[in-house]
Amino acid sequence: MNSDIQKVRNIGISAHIDSGKTTLTERILFYTQRIHAIHDVKGKDGVGATMDSMELEKERGITIASAATFCEWKGHEVNIIDTPGHVDFTIEVERSLRVLDGAVLVLCAVGGVQSQSITVDQQMKRYKVPCIAFINKCDRSGGNPFRVVQQLRDKLGHNAVALQIPVGLEAKFNGVVDLVSMKAVYFEGENGETVRTDAVPAELLDEALEKREELIDAASMFSDELTEAILEEREITENMLIEAVRQGVLKREITPVFMGSAYKNKGVQPLLDGVNQLLPCPADVVNEALNTEKDEEVVTLSSNPGDPTVALAFKLEDGQYGQLTYIRVYQGVLAKGDTIVNVRTGKKVKIGRVVRMHANQMEEIESIPAGYIGALFGIDCASGDTFTSPNLSLTMTSMFVPTPVISLAIVPKDNKSQINMSKALNRFTKEDPTFKTYVDEETGDTIISGMGELHLEVYVERMRREYKAEVDTGQPRVAYRETITRMAEFDYIHKKQTGGSGQYGRIAGYLEPCEEDFIFDNQVTGGSVPTQYIPACEKGFRACMVKGPKMEFPVTGVKVVINDGASHSVDSSEMAFQAAARGGFLEAYAKAAAVIHEPIMKVVVETPTEFQGGVMGLLNQRRGIIVGSQDEGPMCVIEAQVPLSEMFGFSTVLRSSTQGKAQFTMEFAAYKQVPKGVADELNKKLAKDKKNAA
Repeated sequence: MNSDIQKVRNIGISAHIDSGKTTLTERILFYTQRIHAIHDVKGKDGVGATMDSMELEKERGITIASAATFCEWKGHEVNIIDTPGHVDFTIEVERSLRVLDGAVLVLCAVGGVQSQSITVDQQMKRYKVPCIAFINKCDRSGGNPFRVVQQLRDKLGHNAVALQIPVGLEAKFNGVVDLVSMKAVYFEGENGETVRTDAVPAELLDEALEKREELIDAASMFSDELTEAILEEREITENMLIEAVRQGVLKREITPVFMGSAYKNKGVQPLLDGVNQLLPCPADVVNEALNTEKDEEVVTLSSNPGDPTVALAFKLEDGQYGQLTYIRVYQGVLAKGDTIVNVRTGKKVKIGRVVRMHANQMEEIESIPAGYIGALFGIDCASGDTFTSPNLSLTMTSMFVPTPVISLAIVPKDNKSQINMSKALNRFTKEDPTFKTYVDEETGDTIISGMGELHLEVYVERMRREYKAEVDTGQPRVAYRETITRMAEFDYIHKKQTGGSGQYGRIAGYLEPCEEDFIFDNQVTGGSVPTQYIPACEKGFRACMVKGPKMEFPVTGVKVVINDGASHSVDSSEMAFQAAARGGFLEAYAKAAAVIHEPIMKVVVETPTEFQGGVMGLLNQRRGIIVGSQDEGPMCVIEAQVPLSEMFGFSTVLRSSTQGKAQFTMEFAAYKQVPKGVADELNKKLAKDKKNAA
């Protein structure tokens, strides 16, 4: 391992579906001599790409779980995480970006900035990850890298600058012109491993000089030395230009754009040079932790291996040797035999084996120094736990976990499957924070929920393959919510007299709609409700939120204000006030004009222009509201907001009505009130279910 932290790069490769992330990683591993043969992602030889090690990934030709690897390029050590593109596996991207210092945003020269590119970009913003862009597939017909650079500016608000221009395009694409060194770069040999530089072709010289001016102009904002050189008309050296661009990248104020075609083995080596020259090393990034003893005060971590250890477990996997914990060390060193503390549980853990990963193969090492990503064996923890040296009470901020949007009921076929299913669910929920499972108390069904149909389909398939658990899946249920639309008052007395001391509690106040899920506001003055009973009131109200009185869906968006009440010196108790809160809630809720809300999804359909009308019709049939549509070359992109309950099975209908040419992505947008007709349907269904249960 390279001990010079300046020469370490932790990068992620993330992008929209099918932009070529895994293919690009495969080429990077080949050129850095980590692997000696290239296999295609959807290859006929049945081997599949190195980073897609799961059988399901090889079959479907998609990435499901992010995989880590490392390689060396020109004296720099590069740790790479290849992430999935599907929105269903968005947590894999979240957790990878949480621990990485830089990222490569891959864009398709034909598709440009697509819906998922926007999501990935927002995730990079959330964790302030500096990035460089790589426009892939320049060899495809319809490829136009400069249109994509413009989209980076318009759609994502990046200050995008081309560092290269293509030599030829589409079928004639055979290299790039490097605007920093003003040389043309060609890739020769069977797999493009021989890089040959040459003079810039005469027909491209004017364009290259013009684009170089743009690059120098953008870079001069970040370097006084460069500005002076421009003003004094001195020669601008390569180092001066690279250093200026690097400063801009570190501040996330400039996005350098590289071009190439990973599948055709062109443009990958200059991208690797760009990773070395432009992306930050662990010491360039400010990492912060919170001090749990000093009221979560922010502490800046040093990337010094000599300091006490701070590390974050960002991903768990169940391997054949027990639980494997992927870990990123921010400060200090994790070595074999060390004792560390899990900050969340306070338990001490002794490190047994330390390994570093190359997809699903591993290599034993002695220690993981600051700035590196490695893995530990046999440590019990959850995703997002912080480990520190004993006597250090720092915790890293955890990652953002989106809430699941779609649920399925699953039923095991026999007793053996039931046992295996519970093992599988235990493991999957531990590994993936966006995959949730619970047992519905009313129906007794086991419900699994996740980020989309594909997400759940993959997990059900993995249960069958990895755990031999045969399960049947039922119609998914949509996470409806109830809320109130107007203010309503309550004044409720709970009294009960049995033998011995009775129960007495009175509370008064009102409910009103609010933006947040639940707000409890105590405005009782003069001690009419003793302070020790206030938490009991809040507990009573919270308990009512779990299942609404209208249709038994969870209640959100309610502010409860209590401003008066009464107690009894003997008969009042916490239990009495909890019951009073429940009664008060039910009394006010009945008057507050409750309505049902349903999840509305942002759906983006990409379809050939000839099917535009048909696709809009399909969305309208599903109670969709078309937000906008735009033509992008031969494709038309339609954005709409559609209720989740109407989206089941949409993929099949969409494919059959567009000859399989259209694809869509969807993500949660907001909760909105359901129309009266739908609410009546839900009411009927509820009544029927109750009747059947009785």
